[in-house]
Amino acid sequence: MGVFNQSYLILFIIITLGFVLGRIKIKGISLDISAVIFVALLFGHFGYTVPKDIQFIGLLLFVFTVGISAGPGFFESFKSSGKQLSILAVLLIFSAGAITVAAAYLFDVDMPIAIGLFTGALTSTPGLAVAIDTTHTSLPSIGYGVAYPFGVLGVILFVKLLPAISKVNIAKEETSLRARQQLANPEIYPRHYVVNNAHVAGKTLGELNIREMTGATISRVQQNDISFTPTIDTTLDTGNLVKAVGTAWAHEKVKVLIGDETDAEIPLSTSYQVLSVLVSNKDVVGKTLAQLQLFTTYNATITRIKRSGIYISPAPHVRLQLGDKLVVACDKDHMSQVIRLLGNNNKKLSDTDFLPIALGIVIGFLAGQIQFSLTNNVSFSLGLTGGVLLTAIVLGKLGKTGPLVWTMSGTANNLLRIIGLLFFLSAVGTTAGANIVSTFQQYGFKLFLIGAVITVLPMAIATLAAKIFFKLNMITLLGALTGAMTSSPGLAAADSMTDLNEPHIAYATVYPIAMVSLIVCVQIMGHL
Repeated sequence: MGVFNQSYLILFIIITLGFVLGRIKIKGISLDISAVIFVALLFGHFGYTVPKDIQFIGLLLFVFTVGISAGPGFFESFKSSGKQLSILAVLLIFSAGAITVAAAYLFDVDMPIAIGLFTGALTSTPGLAVAIDTTHTSLPSIGYGVAYPFGVLGVILFVKLLPAISKVNIAKEETSLRARQQLANPEIYPRHYVVNNAHVAGKTLGELNIREMTGATISRVQQNDISFTPTIDTTLDTGNLVKAVGTAWAHEKVKVLIGDETDAEIPLSTSYQVLSVLVSNKDVVGKTLAQLQLFTTYNATITRIKRSGIYISPAPHVRLQLGDKLVVACDKDHMSQVIRLLGNNNKKLSDTDFLPIALGIVIGFLAGQIQFSLTNNVSFSLGLTGGVLLTAIVLGKLGKTGPLVWTMSGTANNLLRIIGLLFFLSAVGTTAGANIVSTFQQYGFKLFLIGAVITVLPMAIATLAAKIFFKLNMITLLGALTGAMTSSPGLAAADSMTDLNEPHIAYATVYPIAMVSLIVCVQIMGHL
């Protein structure tokens, strides 16, 4: 056997060429990692193959890491604020599925290929993985390869053209959205007050319970020209200077409770620090900020949380995940204790524990074998991908079970996901490549047109529904559409049209729902 016929060498040649092709940009658009499947199709056409075992190993790693990362967001999407967007995403996905099934019957396209068109038109690689597993054939990858390029370009064009077609002024939409945000999230700012309320003098901050009474936070106190960060045991005396942080409504209450507002300012103490601390201690993973009691114990305030590149609000109910970065404000004496509690150890974070990963995949495999009976003659199972994905979503939501931490750092998750995806695409591409020429001879240009319709028409339906039933702001709608289409390039196009963060919020809200809905839709079509 020649050296170039060895399957493991072929695997890495395909991956290498795929990365080279994926980095080529035309008008700012590139195939990125999905270029690997196009290289694999070409190699498969010339008779080269990658073993099936590589395909299933890649599939398991990819689906599990997708589920783990989507778990918290999937359940969060069911909260009231995201219900409209979630309904919109489900409508888009299932309308695309209905269009796909109709096209398959009208134009006599094999269902596995049609399902591949569906996943390619919605640029969903997880959907392709499920399609191949459900249909037990590599034919979906041909449809995926045909529909994917326009799936990327079509979403970008739709996002760019929709405001003009709808005659919507983005600048006015921004103004309207900012006004709503101001009402929902009033500006928080600092003010200084002189303690001159006789009922307050001599009492501690704990006794006054200012945060509960006013909604404001006392961040600094000055007594006898000495400024410091207060604790719940700090006693306020007449003439003390107090710095409070809160909304206009909160400041009105502080003024009544403490005393008159003043233009004097408390200088920042040299003992005060603001640091970004990494969560690497597994003992705090899964705990809420309220459970940690950082303010009560260490007089520390969490101002922001950075998770997977996105800043989230540090609400008391937020549960910490491995790899979170917390912006902590407190005095130097307590900062070392906070750092010790949270971990802040990059090296420890990079040491990925494979026990939860292996165990989670085993549990998912077993869950996929369970048969559910609908009637005496009809039953179904989740299958390999469905079982692993659902298990990973649940484990991702749990975060931690006893000593086992199911979540991974963003870096570790991304690395395993890419490895799994590369293995999977390389294997299925070479298998499908053997039939690609005969498929095009049978269907011709028809497949491309069907794929384009599956990309554009569901977005038009969702847009119409959003306008009639939900009255969504155009900026929010653009983010929701790109999330429902699982299109990162589409999100980038929407992001370039506004300075607001709403497209990202809407995208993150609907993406988990869209991904799971798409997989369910693929499984339904696979059994038709």
